[in-house]
Amino acid sequence: MERTPDLWARIDAALRQPIDAREVPGVVAMAATERGVFYEGAFGTRNSATGPAMTLDTVFRIASMTKAVTSVAAMQLVEQGRLKLDDPVPDIDPALSAPQVLEGFDAAGAPRLRPARRKITLRHLLTHTAGFSYEQWNANTARYVKATGMPSTGTGRVASLRMPLAFEPGERWEYGVNIDWVGLIVEATSGQKLDAYFREHIFGPLGMQDSGFTISSEQRARQANWHQRQADGLLQPQPYETPFTPEFRAGGGGLYSTAGDYMTFLRAMLQGGAVGDARILQPETVALMGRNHIGDIEAGILKTTDPWRSVDVDFFPGASLKWGLGTMINLQPSRNGRSAGSLTWAGLYNTHYWIDPARRVTGLVMTQILPFGDEPAMRLYGQFERAVYKHLKTA
Repeated sequence: MERTPDLWARIDAALRQPIDAREVPGVVAMAATERGVFYEGAFGTRNSATGPAMTLDTVFRIASMTKAVTSVAAMQLVEQGRLKLDDPVPDIDPALSAPQVLEGFDAAGAPRLRPARRKITLRHLLTHTAGFSYEQWNANTARYVKATGMPSTGTGRVASLRMPLAFEPGERWEYGVNIDWVGLIVEATSGQKLDAYFREHIFGPLGMQDSGFTISSEQRARQANWHQRQADGLLQPQPYETPFTPEFRAGGGGLYSTAGDYMTFLRAMLQGGAVGDARILQPETVALMGRNHIGDIEAGILKTTDPWRSVDVDFFPGASLKWGLGTMINLQPSRNGRSAGSLTWAGLYNTHYWIDPARRVTGLVMTQILPFGDEPAMRLYGQFERAVYKHLKTA
């Protein structure tokens, strides 16, 4: 698709407005069709207090946008026959092979647990229907962590994943640590650590040189600080995270990346698993991943227990939302332009993407803001999406 000055000016304006209004410190955004990237833009600063300016090669913590990559890794092993979607998952930990369901708490505040009646499958994990949760979106899980002294998920300890289930596997949808377990299953099945597996089977073939679980000094110099929205609405830049060596590579949220790198990954998924000569999945596997795998179960709504980390989230109010093998699916067209059957998800620091198979377009926005679902960040995302689809109508 031709990159016209009018196109860039319209989309630039949609992104620049919240930057000029000081609602968002900085953003990088891209959009592509099967013909390639037709828009890329960077606005604002990496740090609202000190700069420097956002650039197209700015490095971001992409948090749960890691989940789509881990899901692809698992599906590569499904293609090879080394994993199966509906068999009990490999017996790598009692939390998976002999899970407990949290039924509540007794009068003294002690958790009441019982053995799960169903086995957990890979399909359950990939669709967030296994019963695992996150403490910032499940009050009982937060209470369990506090009552038992269990480490929080940000500690990088495997014990932080060994939480009881919130419900029987397959019973309903709840966002949780499922894909972290998938990452550990990929390691156990492939015989490679997750960072090495990603480099060999996904990042290397696609040329994603700025994506990984650790960050070099050169990449740190290009990294954006994350910002916390304060009670008065102002944004406070936060210091970089302190590097440490976790017990496991977090397949549910541990990656750093750039907009350009992640757009290459999205283009591969839009194009049936390949970019140029590099293929990471077969077309039929990509199509399978994009189908509804939870039936009549509804998905996608998050109720916060920690408003500083996340607001209550419902990306498509009133709409029916489903889950594929790694991503959310909207069953109705969105008000911002994407088609029914589009795929989407996001990262905690308000990095967002969508893939629209019907219109053959994909887009992403990268910011570094908490809480997740931050209203100005979501408004920017919507403005960008509308500008992209307005161009597609006139192209």
